[in-house]
Amino acid sequence: MNPRTLRPGIHWLGAIDWDRRLFDALIPIPEGTSYNAYHVQGAAKAALFDSADPAFLELFLRQVASLPAPDYVVAHHAEPDHSGCLPDVMRACPSAVLLCTPKAQGMLCDLLPDLPADRIRPVADGERIDLGGRTLRFVHTPWVHWPETMVTFLEEDRGLFSCDLFGSHLATSKLWAEDDARTLPGARLYYAQIMMAYATVVRKNLEKVRALDPAWIAPSHGPVHAQPAAILGAYGSWLNDPPLRKAVMVRVSTHGSTAAMADRLVAGLVARGIDVEPFDACSLQVDRYASALVDASALVIAAPAIWDGPHPAALLAMTIAAGLKPKARVVATLGSYGWSPKALLDPAARMPGLKAQFLPPVTAKGAPRAEAFAAVDAMAASIDDAIRPSAP
Repeated sequence: MNPRTLRPGIHWLGAIDWDRRLFDALIPIPEGTSYNAYHVQGAAKAALFDSADPAFLELFLRQVASLPAPDYVVAHHAEPDHSGCLPDVMRACPSAVLLCTPKAQGMLCDLLPDLPADRIRPVADGERIDLGGRTLRFVHTPWVHWPETMVTFLEEDRGLFSCDLFGSHLATSKLWAEDDARTLPGARLYYAQIMMAYATVVRKNLEKVRALDPAWIAPSHGPVHAQPAAILGAYGSWLNDPPLRKAVMVRVSTHGSTAAMADRLVAGLVARGIDVEPFDACSLQVDRYASALVDASALVIAAPAIWDGPHPAALLAMTIAAGLKPKARVVATLGSYGWSPKALLDPAARMPGLKAQFLPPVTAKGAPRAEAFAAVDAMAASIDDAIRPSAP
């Protein structure tokens, strides 16, 4: 694909990856993705923002060569899907200076040994560069979602080049995010799997972005947001709204005992007006699971004891939840065992970092009987109590 015009003197370039279905060998991207870079031409100088995944190197270099040679190459983020083509870009543009945060300088050199270190210049938070009638303002946004990230505000055009912030893994021929019915769910999946783990700092950086009052936002994945209110509002909701009366349940049962306990808990929660979104641990759809956790107030893991812990499929779900750090208020675990409940008794140790109340596990030796079902009913009541809205 050739460069495409966003505004006079402002071009998109990069690649649409129609066929990719897995990111970081972990994150499902069922609708593919794009690797967006941008080129801005001022009256005196030009700047190139980021690059593309190395798999599209030849295409990207052709695109760069078709535009005025950049005086500056801005690296918002060191992750290779954005930085991977930079050594070749710097060779093709021998007079260009690479700009990044001080933290990114070392990370880029670590990841890209062929990058010319003597042509990298760190920029300060808030620093400006004049291209001639177009001013770049660099805003450091650490931990969105790596420690070295930043964004660039194009002041006269009020355009924000946001890199991963506000992105979506979405392969589409549309340049602009015109169809929110598709774009916002894609952005939610992206937020859930990539940004939610850093919600505390993303929240602070969102306020920095709001203060800029951008007229449009150009992320490094997915379409450009022509009306930023939609994506800014969505991020505000995902970050700040209280969770819903919803429980995400991940369940696996080897011989039916744990399933009977899980079914009993679902019935108890539904009777109390709590929505339950179930997931089969053995065929866990990580993207859907992460998205469901964005606004869930409870996480339930229903799994039997296997070896020295919960079923390994449930352990994966627990590890993912621990990494994503959703805003669930309560975590509940239940399951059956054959000879010792020890493997099921310390769920908090398997999900460190979750700021949630961990209910005492409910266990049953073999098939659950009246005592176990009574404990499950009590667990439903405890979940209900934990997620009730606080009195005004």
